[in-house]
Amino acid sequence: MQATPDDGLHHDRQEFMSALEKFPRITPFLWFDSNAEEAVEFYLTVFKNSRRLDEMPKSDHTPGPKVGVLTIAFELDGQTFTALNGGQHFKFNEAVSFVVRCDSQEEVDYYWAKLSEGGSDGQCGWLKDKFGVSWQIVPAPLPDLIKHPKAMQAMLKMAKLDIAELERAAQS
Repeated sequence: MQATPDDGLHHDRQEFMSALEKFPRITPFLWFDSNAEEAVEFYLTVFKNSRRLDEMPKSDHTPGPKVGVLTIAFELDGQTFTALNGGQHFKFNEAVSFVVRCDSQEEVDYYWAKLSEGGSDGQCGWLKDKFGVSWQIVPAPLPDLIKHPKAMQAMLKMAKLDIAELERAAQS
């Protein structure tokens, strides 16, 4: 359909493009059923230095109910995301996950506790949050540690990663 200035689509597209010009070239776009606002508020409480950036309300040109928010732009510790209230068509799966680099066991414990609450534990530092989004909670020294076969074997037996245990395994 060709947009004309008087049909409203052209104006909406211009507003959306001007908002996008402020974003990084690549931004993860997360499709939620109808709880994008709840998810964004949750993530903003988990990650320090985070903020809500912008939102696009639903309009006559968007599918579904005409009230509420269609998209929410937000930033988690410097990483920009967009959340969409897109309906039940798609679900999150483990094919895409977000890695949280942790500089201490305290950070591993914090992010693991916050993000796994209401979700499920995985293996090797992976978890799913209550919205179904997959996260990897990874201590910064992990790549060097698992170069040691015994540390790799230790990691494979863990859900939440334990830095001290991985270091002991790497030194044995």
